[in-house]
Amino acid sequence: MRTKRLFLVSFVAILGPLVASCGGAPDGGAKGSGGIVVFAASSLTEAFTEVATAFNGVNPNAKVMFNFAGSGELVTQISQGAPADAFVSADDSNMKKLAAVGEVAGDPVVIAKNTFQIIVENGNPQGITGLLDLANPELVVVLCAETVPCGTGAATILKNSNVTVTPKSLEDKVKGVVAKVTTGEADAGIVFVTDVKAAGDKASGVEIPTDVNVVTNYPMAVTKEAANAALARVFIDFVSASQGQAILAKYGFLAP
Repeated sequence: MRTKRLFLVSFVAILGPLVASCGGAPDGGAKGSGGIVVFAASSLTEAFTEVATAFNGVNPNAKVMFNFAGSGELVTQISQGAPADAFVSADDSNMKKLAAVGEVAGDPVVIAKNTFQIIVENGNPQGITGLLDLANPELVVVLCAETVPCGTGAATILKNSNVTVTPKSLEDKVKGVVAKVTTGEADAGIVFVTDVKAAGDKASGVEIPTDVNVVTNYPMAVTKEAANAALARVFIDFVSASQGQAILAKYGFLAP
C-alpha cells in the first residue's frame, strides 16, 4: 500500500491536466460512476481525449483520468505499483508482459488496430518516396526504441524490406519521433498512421507497401488492482461500442 500511495502522489501532477469528467455506458447501457485512471499508449492521446468527451455526454457521474506514455513504460509503472484501473497497449506483447506478472484481470479486449507510415515534414522537402530512402546517411532519421510498439514495428518493417537504417536517436515513445520530425530536428521516421494524421499540417505521410508493413492490435484490459473495476469495464465497453469505434476511426485507427 505504501508503494501505491507514493505512486498516487507522483501521478497527480501528471494526470491533473488530463482529467475529464465523464461517465456512462455504451449505447444507453448500464451506467458507471466514480473515478478511474486509464494508462494508454501515447498514440491514443488525441482519440481517447475525444472519447472521454463523448463518454461524458452519456453520463456525468464518473471521472476518467489518462496517463499517456509508451506501452513498455506503462507496463513498468503498473508493475511497480502505479494506480491504474485499465491499461491499453499499442501491441499484444506488452499486454502479455503485464498479464505474465499477474496485473491483468480477465481477458483483454482488442479495441482497434493500427499500421505504419513514414513521417516527414509537411510537404516532404527531402522528397522521400519510400523505405529505401531512409538508408541515405545524409538524412536524419529517428525511430522508436524496440522496447515500445512503434520501435518493434519499425524494426520488423525494415527487416521485411531488407533496408538498413542507422537512426540518429531512438525515442521511448512514438510522440518523440513525431516531435523531432515536425520541429525540423529530423527528416523522417516510422510511426503509426494515426500519429501522422494527428500531426495535421505539421507533417506528411509516405506510404509503406502492405506486403512489408505491420498491423498491430490495441488490447485493453482492467488491471488486477483496479480501484474501480466496474467503471473500467464500462469505459472499455464504451470504447468497443459504436460511438467509441467511430471516434477511433476518425483518427485513422482500424476496426478490431
